[in-house]
Amino acid sequence: MLRIKLQRIGKSGESHYRIVVAERRSKRDGKFVAQLGFYSPQTQPATIKVNQKLLAEWLAKGAQPTPTLKLLLKING
Repeated sequence: MLRIKLQRIGKSGESHYRIVVAERRSKRDGKFVAQLGFYSPQTQPATIKVNQKLLAEWLAKGAQPTPTLKLLLKING
């Protein structure tokens, strides 16, 4: 089963995240199938960039977002 989740990148204390499609049981920073965008909580306000077309395609294929990502996407619209 595929999940849409956050993959942490960046230095310690300066975290940034990629929004990726990965296997449900894969590690947080492991292999992924596709990259959909990024999330940067360090900026004011936090920056969320998502390719809406790719997101819609993966949701149609059955990929499910994690609860955290679902909340971020809801805030972003």
